[in-house]
Amino acid sequence: MKLVRFLLFPFAVLYDLITTIRNILFDVHYFKSTSFKIPIIVVGNLSVGGTGKTPQIEYLIRLLKDTYNVSVLSRGYKRKTKGFVLVNKNHTANDVGDEPLQYFKKFTNINVVVDEKRVAGITNLIVQKSPEVVLLDDAFQHRKVKGSFYILLTKYDDLFTDDFLLPTGNLRESRAGAKRADVIVVTKCPFNLKKEEKKRIEVKLQKFNKKVFFTIISYADKISGSQEISLKELKKFEVLLITGIANPSPLLEFLSKKDIKFTHLKYADHHHFSSKDLKAIKEKFKIINSDKKLILTTEKDYTRLNSKLIELSFLEIETNFIENQHKFDAIIKGHMQ
Repeated sequence: MKLVRFLLFPFAVLYDLITTIRNILFDVHYFKSTSFKIPIIVVGNLSVGGTGKTPQIEYLIRLLKDTYNVSVLSRGYKRKTKGFVLVNKNHTANDVGDEPLQYFKKFTNINVVVDEKRVAGITNLIVQKSPEVVLLDDAFQHRKVKGSFYILLTKYDDLFTDDFLLPTGNLRESRAGAKRADVIVVTKCPFNLKKEEKKRIEVKLQKFNKKVFFTIISYADKISGSQEISLKELKKFEVLLITGIANPSPLLEFLSKKDIKFTHLKYADHHHFSSKDLKAIKEKFKIINSDKKLILTTEKDYTRLNSKLIELSFLEIETNFIENQHKFDAIIKGHMQ
């Protein structure tokens, strides 16, 4: 795989040229960026793969929803509908995408919308729901919208500063794109992140002259769904773990450290489970020789699977700041003034 990526280096140079020219044309206003009178907070990254955008959006929802009329706009990745859709209780992940459906089911008193054309989506949203703030999910490169505040995520063990452009690396655009960010959040850090390691990362990012925050992924102390039991009780079960996310490694590590026995079936990110997949899952579950067994999945995958598998539970996650949470909160709330 590394050899293939090396051989594709000329294409990465071409990709860099194309994305750089595109950004310049937006910077000099040759291409139009639409601004809005309300705050538009953009959460995104420079790289492909899971940097923790969903839990970061959820963190912002929790922070703002009790004070402001909050809306979330996503393109609804891999949905089978087109155009503007205001998510409601009758929708499935096929209709609106797994992440928007998760936001809708998890939080009350917010509006969740999908639209691949973000300018049109925000415009329609303002007309129909009069939001006081819109959270744009995975839109750092969507420059047709001029966000009022940009949160750039980069994963602790895969910093954008150490990466290269597609297809040689995983970057969607040059590292210079970080200059558009207002803050940089280093996600999925270890719980015991040492001061020396934190300093090393800050030094790598200091040339971008942005405030840097560090977060961890925290898991709930119980599973939810068809069976609601504590993680302590889960140790007595044989678990069939189903994942369709970009990077399941942190979850695998967490379950292993909790001494939970599991068999892992891994699928691609945002995977749409076919009847063949479901049959394979059911057969795998059937042959587990234990009186205590269950199927466990991620919170995101649960939105796609819960209507297809009767015996299904999930483990909820959320983002927590290692330190300086009050400073991050103050920056966001200050932006709302």
